[in-house]
Amino acid sequence: MEFDKDLDVRGLNCPLPVIKTKKTLNDMASGEVLRVAATDSGSVRDMAAFSRQTGHELLASETGPDDFIFYLKRK
Repeated sequence: MEFDKDLDVRGLNCPLPVIKTKKTLNDMASGEVLRVAATDSGSVRDMAAFSRQTGHELLASETGPDDFIFYLKRK
């Protein structure tokens, strides 16, 4: 999937991945896509909840061998 910005929050635990995602999305233009790479297993639940609460669309999520990848579209 194509994205406009990449955010690496691997190694950070809750709530830091969501906080850094929020900050990065705030600096992006509407419609741009952010790719987030995280290692915290709680980020799967957290990113889905963040998307519902903020209106930023969670386009896709992938589970890799060592990390979780999320694609969020700025509202």
